[in-house]
Amino acid sequence: MNITEAIKIALLSLWANKLRSVLTLLGVVIGVAAVIAVVTFVNGINGYVAEKIFNLGADVFIVSKTPNVITDVDQFIEGQKRKDLSMEQYRAVAEECSACKVVGAALRQFNGKVVFGNQNSSDTMVRGWTPTMSAIYDLDLVFGRMINETDDNYASPVAIIGWDIRENLLGSVDPLGKEIRVDGRMYRVIGVGKKEGKTLGMSRDNYVLLPIATWIKAYGGQKSVNIWAKTSDVGAPFEQAIDQVRVILRSRRHDRTGEKDSFVIETNQSFLSIWANLSGTFFIVMIVIASISLIVGGIVIMNIMLVSVTERTREIGIRKALGARPRDVLRQFLIESVTMALIGGLFGVTGGVGIAMLVTLLIGMPSAIKLWAILAGLLVSASVGIFFGVYPARQAAKLDPIAALRFEL
Repeated sequence: MNITEAIKIALLSLWANKLRSVLTLLGVVIGVAAVIAVVTFVNGINGYVAEKIFNLGADVFIVSKTPNVITDVDQFIEGQKRKDLSMEQYRAVAEECSACKVVGAALRQFNGKVVFGNQNSSDTMVRGWTPTMSAIYDLDLVFGRMINETDDNYASPVAIIGWDIRENLLGSVDPLGKEIRVDGRMYRVIGVGKKEGKTLGMSRDNYVLLPIATWIKAYGGQKSVNIWAKTSDVGAPFEQAIDQVRVILRSRRHDRTGEKDSFVIETNQSFLSIWANLSGTFFIVMIVIASISLIVGGIVIMNIMLVSVTERTREIGIRKALGARPRDVLRQFLIESVTMALIGGLFGVTGGVGIAMLVTLLIGMPSAIKLWAILAGLLVSASVGIFFGVYPARQAAKLDPIAALRFEL
């Protein structure tokens, strides 16, 4: 019997027992689908984090009171004990950091309420920016202009709005020049940000951007400032700028020699390292869960193959009587086992890709389908078929042809 004929027999066997086949392959399908979905999400989010989440280039770093991403309680408690970063410290960095190309400052207010006419939006991020932030942060406008020095110097009541505010509150009305109410204060719209979409179900377009002096006038100056800095290049200029900022801030904040910094300096690489650790842990956990499904699926395949050997004992006896060698029978049943597992793998790959695309469509979770992941899923399923198919195939190969011919169910 050649390989093609063995595969054909396996397919006919699956088709003849449809319900049994579905139940047999379910474990493999679930396992492979889980692996493909997880790999697709991890790859997609890795790329998205690198390009979008923090809007950092390799030549940008952020100085803040506490880490922007806190991974344990001790970090949070330690950060809360520190003194706030002030606007005076920001100005010192802007004036004294010769290695910094541009320095900016940013403040945030969560859960802001925006009103226009009879429409309103809650849970809006209200940001305060210095005019220099536009040269650091990756924000594109579709209408209007960015905040300028005049707006900041005079604490002008002007605002740039995100696409959600423009679409949900202003609708088809030309937004430029219109007045909106943000947490009870009136602001004139001077710009509209480009639509960025959702990430993990959360919109990136529900924000209002104010000049930082205007923000402080509205919300007070009691919050810690985030200082952003951009250098002329990566490598030595970047490290030099970080060193200069560290010296300036340690002096201004009276940090003693030998003590840790009373602030945090974060770069694109530090954010990516944190995410890589988190995603790596998540990936390992999901792979372990998927492996359990694959093992269960493999055991079911082995059981079904043993049943098949019993059901086809007379067939095996006839084949051996006609000259089939034990290795021919072994190969036949092994091919059938691998074929079953591969079919489960194909359905699993299709299901995993489908799940990833559906979740991306529903909540905006980034995903990236990789060819190597699909091939790995098929390879894993084939390996399951081989591993769990060897024992039934050997049992079939060891059958005595005379005893097999006499066998009756």
